Amino acid sequence: MLALLSVSDKRGLVPFAQGLVRLGFELLSTGGTLAALQVAGVPAKKVSDYTQSPEILGGRVKTLHPRIHGGILGRPDHEGDQAEMTANGITPITLVAVNLYPFRQTVASGAPEAEVIEQIDIGGPAMVRASAKNFRHVTVVVDPDDYESVLLELERSRATSEDTRRRLMRKAFAHTAAYDASIAGWLSKEAGEPFPHELSLTFQRVQGLRYGENPHQRGAFYREHSAPEEPTVAFSRVLQGKELSYNNILDLDAALGLVLEFPEQPCAVIIKHNTPCGVALDESLVTAYRTARAIDEVSAFGGIVALNREVDRACAEALAETFLEAVIAPSYSAEAQQVLSAKKNLRLLEAGPGLASPTARPRAQLEARSVSGGLVLQDKDAVEPPLEWKVVSKRAPTPEEERALRFAWRVCKHVKSNAIVFSNGSRLLAAGGGQTSRVDSAKIAVARGGEALKGSAVASDAFFPFRDGLDEAARAGATCVVQPGGSVRDSEIIAAADEHGMAMVLTGVRHFRH
Repeated sequence: MLALLSVSDKRGLVPFAQGLVRLGFELLSTGGTLAALQVAGVPAKKVSDYTQSPEILGGRVKTLHPRIHGGILGRPDHEGDQAEMTANGITPITLVAVNLYPFRQTVASGAPEAEVIEQIDIGGPAMVRASAKNFRHVTVVVDPDDYESVLLELERSRATSEDTRRRLMRKAFAHTAAYDASIAGWLSKEAGEPFPHELSLTFQRVQGLRYGENPHQRGAFYREHSAPEEPTVAFSRVLQGKELSYNNILDLDAALGLVLEFPEQPCAVIIKHNTPCGVALDESLVTAYRTARAIDEVSAFGGIVALNREVDRACAEALAETFLEAVIAPSYSAEAQQVLSAKKNLRLLEAGPGLASPTARPRAQLEARSVSGGLVLQDKDAVEPPLEWKVVSKRAPTPEEERALRFAWRVCKHVKSNAIVFSNGSRLLAAGGGQTSRVDSAKIAVARGGEALKGSAVASDAFFPFRDGLDEAARAGATCVVQPGGSVRDSEIIAAADEHGMAMVLTGVRHFRH
């Protein structure tokens, strides 16, 4: 029996090869894989010795040979195949363990184009695809995590079952498809073409989910193949708690995106149903959290919390006072973990030190949403708040009002349209969003905020189509407003602001969030 081993990822290679030799396999190998086997004392034959054809072009051509591909693709139950194999001295290869050149890792390392190009594997995908095509007779293994189960099955039955070979076939084609998609994606990025004619997206499954948005819906969680430099939910470390749910993941992502808007000082964000219900800044993280929670304690119950500094014991004790679904933070002190360990169902996610950086910002990436029969793709709304705003009212905002306006504008981007946000310079006061009219969002925010809105700043994610929304904000006590502008009624809205004695600034940037 012949097995061909040629792997970039050498995890578990030697024990797997040793097991195959014990079972009577003769091993063929190439390059670094052959060297690793020889160092471990595992007998293996060099592919070029087997084919009697030298490796050429600096190793670019090693396995592209009839004795290799004929051995993989030959069908023992096909009379014509067997006659040709015998005539050409081709022996069947019944097991192929191949994974591909480290293309993604090379790209992530910042290597120059020529080096990246050399990591585009040719012979590897050809062998994987050939083996997968001939799955009825060949066992193809692309993932070292499958070595143990394949060996156990071979030891037990002297062969792998068709169900196993079919499972490995599906995995093999997914492996090469993801590899090619990564290459196509890199080429598009290098060409400055974010929206190519043919779009291939590739992700790895992190885990299956108990269900999706509702119990009758299936769900799974996927992430990119390589961890980005920026903090993400997908690459955060889960320290404790129940298994993450579909809704947890969405809310954690919303919370992380909002807390990244305020890297300059300790910030606490509370999200409920993908909507901010508490946002606060303070020099002390625990005070920021308590302030955020106090904004809407009813909604904070069962919420998702994001924090941008390490959680210490005092903050952990505050978190433990309320039932929460999950917390994401850069890190947790040993004392904090001890306190929160009593909350066995509370999910704790550690996003890493990047989240605590005073220069942390949301990722400038593409985001996709599915629609019936397709998807829409766009740049993520990660635009920086403008440093210079256009003052259009008779009165310019005071420095304190400007600070409040900038806070409200950053939060507003994370509230569903039509979004109306009231704040002071360090905390959310009230928000209304997800309504079909802007005035209804304003009324909801006013009803929630009450007396706390006196002296506040108000932000609107898009222009005011009529003055009614602005009038609601003024009656509630807001003294200044930030909005994109661009309505045919801008002059009417500006006049209303002057009538109320409000300062108004225009950003020229809209933040719809559908």
